[in-house]
Amino acid sequence: MKRIAACILLVALTVGGAMTRAQSTTVADTRQSRCAAKQQEKMNKKASKKQRKAMKQAAKAQRKAQKASRHRT
Repeated sequence: MKRIAACILLVALTVGGAMTRAQSTTVADTRQSRCAAKQQEKMNKKASKKQRKAMKQAAKAQRKAQKASRHRT
């Protein structure tokens, strides 16, 4: 009887330990995914800022070209 109880206790502790490790792994994965999402958002923000700047420069160059063509005629 004591052997059966010891085996059941051992199995329960093993399963409990495995679940704890799985949860800690999930927490680490969640932390990594949050960090990756934040980094991706930062890169997207930087790219959109660069694109806005390029659009402004192109618009400015276009206005300047139109102004120059008006003065020639």
